[in-house]
Amino acid sequence: MTAVADNSANTLGAGAASGIPNDGTGVVQLDPWLSPFKDSLKRRYAKAQTWIKKIDETEGGVEKFSRGTEIYGLNVEKNNTIIYREWAPGATEACLVGDFNGWNRGAHPMKRNDFGVWEIILPAVNGEPAIPHDSKIKISMKTLNGEWIDRLPAWIKYVTQDLSVSPAYDARFWNPPESEKYTFKHPRPKKPLSARVYEAHVGISSPELRVTTFKEFTQSMLPRIKSLGYNVIQLMAVMEHAYYASFGYQVNNFFAASSRYGTPEDLKELIDTAHSMGLVVLLDVVHSHASKNVLDGLNEFDGTDHLYFHEGMKGRHELWDSRLFNYGSHEVLRFLLSNLRFWMDEYHFDGFRFDGVTSMLYVHHGIGTGFSGGYHEYFGAGVDEEAVAYLMIANEMLHNLYPECITVAEDVSGMPALCLPLSLGGVGFDYRLAMAVPDMWIKIIKEVKDEDWDLSNICWTLTNRRHGEKTIAYCESHDQALVGDKTLMMHLCDAELYTNMSTLTPMTPVIDRGMALHKMIRLLTHSLGGEGYLNFEGNEFGHPEWLDFPREGNQNSFWYARRQLNLTDDQLLRYKELNEFDKQMNLTENHFGWLHASQAFISLKNESDKVIVFERAGCVFIFNFHPTNSYADYRIGIEVPGTYKIILDSDTKEVGGHGRVDPNTRFFTTPMEWNERKNWTHIYLPSRTALVLGLESGETQ
Repeated sequence: MTAVADNSANTLGAGAASGIPNDGTGVVQLDPWLSPFKDSLKRRYAKAQTWIKKIDETEGGVEKFSRGTEIYGLNVEKNNTIIYREWAPGATEACLVGDFNGWNRGAHPMKRNDFGVWEIILPAVNGEPAIPHDSKIKISMKTLNGEWIDRLPAWIKYVTQDLSVSPAYDARFWNPPESEKYTFKHPRPKKPLSARVYEAHVGISSPELRVTTFKEFTQSMLPRIKSLGYNVIQLMAVMEHAYYASFGYQVNNFFAASSRYGTPEDLKELIDTAHSMGLVVLLDVVHSHASKNVLDGLNEFDGTDHLYFHEGMKGRHELWDSRLFNYGSHEVLRFLLSNLRFWMDEYHFDGFRFDGVTSMLYVHHGIGTGFSGGYHEYFGAGVDEEAVAYLMIANEMLHNLYPECITVAEDVSGMPALCLPLSLGGVGFDYRLAMAVPDMWIKIIKEVKDEDWDLSNICWTLTNRRHGEKTIAYCESHDQALVGDKTLMMHLCDAELYTNMSTLTPMTPVIDRGMALHKMIRLLTHSLGGEGYLNFEGNEFGHPEWLDFPREGNQNSFWYARRQLNLTDDQLLRYKELNEFDKQMNLTENHFGWLHASQAFISLKNESDKVIVFERAGCVFIFNFHPTNSYADYRIGIEVPGTYKIILDSDTKEVGGHGRVDPNTRFFTTPMEWNERKNWTHIYLPSRTALVLGLESGETQ
């Protein structure tokens, strides 16, 4: 499906010049059902525009406003003078302490301005910075009640943790000498037409019982991801989080790359190396909430509970036990927008997957709310319009400053116009995640017999997406791998994954079924479910077991906090065959481009035969989900006449199948209408297999 508008070309006020209402209601022209909600659309658009106007008038524009790291935190001038500024209006006194001054509160007092910003200037000492590289520092503040508190600087760029001393982090002054700074060598890749996303967590990217490093990921995982045919990497748990088992979702230091994987320079090398391979790298950014940590987070930073967050219960997420940002605050907007700019400019990320967008969009945070799809659920009192305005401004800023930027929203609610540009009244994301799809597959596998699968419902769920708003489909992400759930392959094969995946023994019925359905489910989701596709690290080869990080409940074990990538290297195990199919699937899409083609035309959903047939990007997709029936001379409709060949077959022996279809077979069309298509052909369709046909080389549509 082609997007209605390309965010990268969007500029403020562009709507008026093109005949689109310049009041946030342009989306109504695309979806008339939104007409009753024009007032809500106008209100949230006006809120975003009011902020942009205010920032223009008071800060010199969003571009300048979002360069907050040049003002706040620790900055080193060319002459090695250090300037440190911090917003802490609740403090009555402040000073900078650390290794460099023996943690003496009286040594380096800070001055406050009228806006509650504290500042200190430290001239160079003998030409060198007054604070040595990598030394520990804190800001010490006297609160309104006279108590002295120590905090890590809110804009700190590197923190470390010594669990033998304390679970709390130490702030480090990261200022390596020029010779040790990483220099980027490669430009950012162009935004891919088809987004094939590999969702990865650096720390688990090894079979070993430990935390994997940035350097190891660069050396071992990047070539693997590239060879599998993915072109986008979504890096999770990079923003520093004190509790490893939070999967990175309890962020305490928003400008710091997690030191458990290595140094900031190591992360830069990872991203630059990915760029050299043509891989786009997205950061899993968490602006939906923050860790409630006080000693090493933002919570109660200046002694108050409402500096960066809402006051009282409004500022607390009852399920996540975390703090909620006040998106209506001028300085909070500066902090968050600058945070996005920082990751783009400092580390050269190519965009973001925004976590927890549903929680941001609604005052109820999606808690206890089942979204039925009724439009009234997306507008009115239940919507947090301050958060919506923030997301509008953030997307607008990113796409204006970085034309190749990609933003993805994790939203389970299906809010209309989430993936349309601000000029139309949209929130501005490029993609949303198809979160209903994995839920559907797990439910079917757990509750429905193979012969009772409802193909119409499967097709409806895979194609039920908003026209003109791009979707990234997936069968399973990290959510389905976490402890308490199971991956698809574990649901399909269970204990036999441990005993019957060897190629030295005959394939059992359970493994045969599991491998066949694993491939078919992936290909059907890949080809029918969206304009992008996502896979979580390891799931491409049917990774056994779940994901569980070291914690008290598992005796701090790393057994499940790793990916057993070695399984695909063992020539005597069948995991390599699933891995090979995933590779073939991606490379076939790369050649034919169905993800960025118009939505598929489904010509057949035969419930008794369990056969689905559809066409997309000139390819013909045929799925036989019947557990036992194979069909000889099965007639299917094809729109474009010509000679077709097999371009992908889930049943070849190299991908763990039985090799029942001759790969040299050619399919000739007959000009006669069949299933609403102008031509037909006959095929041999074995049970539990998928075939993709393409026109012979030299023929055109």
